[in-house]
Amino acid sequence: MITIASDYYGLTERDIELARRISAVARELGVAADPSAVQTVQVAVDALVGPDVVRFWRALLGYRHRADSFEDLIDPHRRGAPVFFQQMDEPRPQRNRLHLDVWVPYDQAEARIAAAIAAGGRLVSDAYAPSHWVVADAEGNEACVGTCGWTGPEPARVTAVDSQGC
Repeated sequence: MITIASDYYGLTERDIELARRISAVARELGVAADPSAVQTVQVAVDALVGPDVVRFWRALLGYRHRADSFEDLIDPHRRGAPVFFQQMDEPRPQRNRLHLDVWVPYDQAEARIAAAIAAGGRLVSDAYAPSHWVVADAEGNEACVGTCGWTGPEPARVTAVDSQGC
């Protein structure tokens, strides 16, 4: 669940409450929960000339601007991942400029990170944990693992390899 409105894109208290009600009904029906299956994916593009880059991706994907935003594109049919354009002041040498954001329930983040590392990845940064961690594949292509619904104390941090963030 995610809210896409003219002034907001993301998880709201209303989304969380609806998820709780659905979970309660599922429990009453004896349906087992599988929080590891919950995620939202967003493609993030670092852009020096934002409007030119956004225009290209909008035309190519057939996406639309999220209302009141020129840095978010969304699939009007809600089939594809949203695309976020992060304005950069200068190029990032030796780093990719396109990465995925994977949002999972807060209690699933560490398992997802551990699985990525076990599959040959590495932790790049936990400087923003528990909001998000940055991981990279064997060639340095990055992804952020973000959390949704975190309300408890800060979990223990994994030691960062370097201080680069998303």
